[in-house]
Amino acid sequence: MPKVGMPEIRKPQLINATMEAINAVGLHKASVAMISSYAGVSPAIINHYFGGKHGLLEATMRSVLQQLSHGVKIRLQETAPDDVVSRIKAIVSGNFDTRQVEPKVVKTWLAFWSLAMHDPALHRLQRVNEKRLLSHLLLELKQVLPTDRALIVAQSIAALIDGIWLRGALTPTGIDSDVAQRLITDYLEQQLPEDVIARHKSGTGY
Repeated sequence: MPKVGMPEIRKPQLINATMEAINAVGLHKASVAMISSYAGVSPAIINHYFGGKHGLLEATMRSVLQQLSHGVKIRLQETAPDDVVSRIKAIVSGNFDTRQVEPKVVKTWLAFWSLAMHDPALHRLQRVNEKRLLSHLLLELKQVLPTDRALIVAQSIAALIDGIWLRGALTPTGIDSDVAQRLITDYLEQQLPEDVIARHKSGTGY
């Protein structure tokens, strides 16, 4: 976490520089000196306010996760509260937002996932993100499905998001957001009661 007093203008510069460096050479080769040169600051700034590269990576992922959460929140605000299908589509769409599938962000996510398995602080961030996604999905699905079934469908959608995202991240062409959302929508419509789908398509919500 950055220390209190870190100039606000420097935070986005350093976070963006971290992602640019990871995109260029990978996490292990992205040194404090390289990141600081991308940001146009002294390496001492990073060490002082973030305690080194690890602290900066944590701050960077917090920023990425905040953007993800904000993207989902905005989409939900723009969706009718009684249209379960549209609201789940909004959650999925937020996870495939254009900012989330930028090459530099994708590579930062991959670096984060690889470290989170062994790093307690990063693992906590990952768990918060997982729980938030499941919570959003369950809140909607429990309106139209029994609780136990809603949990299974929510976990399946979360797994599809991660799996499709990861597969796309590892292909030369990158993540195709439109295809990803169509695949997940197809699964969703197979799991929901027919009347829910019919009301969604007719524009009358749940």
